[in-house]
Amino acid sequence: MSSRHHIDDFMRGRIIGKIEEGRKITDVAREFDIAHSVVSRLWKSFKTTGMCSRRHGGGRVRSTTPAEDRYIVLSAKRNRRTTAQQVANQFLAASRKQISQKTVARRLRGGGLYARRPVVCVPLTRQHRTARLQWCREHHNWTEQDWACVLFSDESRFSLSSDCRHQLI
Repeated sequence: MSSRHHIDDFMRGRIIGKIEEGRKITDVAREFDIAHSVVSRLWKSFKTTGMCSRRHGGGRVRSTTPAEDRYIVLSAKRNRRTTAQQVANQFLAASRKQISQKTVARRLRGGGLYARRPVVCVPLTRQHRTARLQWCREHHNWTEQDWACVLFSDESRFSLSSDCRHQLI
């Protein structure tokens, strides 16, 4: 995590005011407990532009608005089995705006939806469960010596967590 903290506009104005009073950059930096280079850069920027407010970031403009982001998340929630490409196609049909599959995935992540692998397990019927419970009750007081005589064969693997299937949902 970054340890950078941006100075708000009020604090920037106070710093510029102190320097305009004739105080040294080093003294102002020490007073506000800010690095000398930050105050120096702020003063240099103020002298060239005449403004002390922070310019908000560059970067690419988002291809979707917040309302469109909500639409993407809602359309994915309506049908949980749709892929990101299908959601992108639905969005294209609805808004006539082309967006990529990656954009859809990012918007879904922003809305709290993630791709997960389905849990693969053996479906147990009511009869299976009652038979297992009955067997456990019959054998719950066995000792280690009793279990030492038992040979288990043809075992099935049961997992309560996910399996290694590669189908995304």
